[in-house]
Amino acid sequence: MDNIYDFNSLFAARTLHPQVSVIDLSCADFTFFKNKQHDLYILVFIENIKGEITKDDTEVVFECSSIITFRPGQALDLKIEKDAQPLGWILAFKPELLEKTGLGRDFYMFTYFNSDYDMAISLNPIEFRVIRNCFANLYAELNTPQDHLSGQMIRLGIGTLLSYVKRYFEKYHTAHSDREQTFCERLERLLEKNLRCGQLALQGLPTVAWCAMQFNLSPNYFGDLIKKEVHITAQDYIKSLLINHAKVLLRQTNMTINEIAEELGFRYPNHFTRMFHKATGQTPLKYRKGI
Repeated sequence: MDNIYDFNSLFAARTLHPQVSVIDLSCADFTFFKNKQHDLYILVFIENIKGEITKDDTEVVFECSSIITFRPGQALDLKIEKDAQPLGWILAFKPELLEKTGLGRDFYMFTYFNSDYDMAISLNPIEFRVIRNCFANLYAELNTPQDHLSGQMIRLGIGTLLSYVKRYFEKYHTAHSDREQTFCERLERLLEKNLRCGQLALQGLPTVAWCAMQFNLSPNYFGDLIKKEVHITAQDYIKSLLINHAKVLLRQTNMTINEIAEELGFRYPNHFTRMFHKATGQTPLKYRKGI
């Protein structure tokens, strides 16, 4: 299923936008709902559902006040108990909504869509109200007569909702982790932060010396810590993080190869192309096209 109209038809809901759907589950009709694989980004907000939710045939553990995410290619199945009317919301949007937009440019931050956790994110009462308000605002905007600001307002609303989910996702999994964050994870978060604020585009490629300085360590000791955890040099590990970010930008944004190279800190785009090809066996353009 790759279009919003067919997705809405599963819930007997009207189509208000060709690329975005917000379903109020309290008004949804599940008579014709079937397990479907979707080419959509989907976020399910559970207020109260009596039944079962599966992701790619794997049951997701959830409670009231939870969030579950699905990426394109995954299957969503809702099995609602007979005579039970669920409470909650669903956001679904096509990947094309991200093209040539600020939402698409920042979408690499929302890495939780690529996770395969089989547990939903639980929300406290304040977080619950924040998420419900985000859904209600999006639903109201979709039901408002369109004007020249409609597209921007919808994308801003989705970006706000996804940003709150990122905050709660990170908080939830930090709280439920049974170990301290590894040093490599701390480095990954540092680079993600600098990418998000455009710092790498200004300062250039992150070097081992620069990364070590961010942790008040000597380059040699920094390198030893990285090698102890992942068994490769610090320089190779930094390159692998940059390549992973490049893959996300190539698949999930409409940025040009030159723009991606600049975003990652490369002074010359051909240097980025050579490094990407060496790491993946494909040029960035072929990777984007799925060749």
